[in-house]
Amino acid sequence: MREVDLATFAVRHRDGAVVIDVREPSEYATGHVPGAEPIPLGRVAARAGDLPRGVPVYVICATGNRSLRAADLLHRAGVDAWSVAGGTAAWQRAGHPITRGRAAA
Repeated sequence: MREVDLATFAVRHRDGAVVIDVREPSEYATGHVPGAEPIPLGRVAARAGDLPRGVPVYVICATGNRSLRAADLLHRAGVDAWSVAGGTAAWQRAGHPITRGRAAA
């Protein structure tokens, strides 16, 4: 299992990490980690080639279930992918900022 704890992710995010959000567009629009690129789980395999190699890619969803599947799939495709434990819900509960809307910010 390729999973990173929320505290580690928060530091990586602050330092400019690559983050993808694998929730559906309507979920993403209700609140997402600032800067997270929306790639719904069903499109992750098709978009794996678009993701950077040689740097960690952090994958987030609502609670960490979909992101675990996506991180595993991406890892098998050669991406250094890590699921964020607890997902966006844990991020928000910990007091970190959330961006609302359809575009990554």
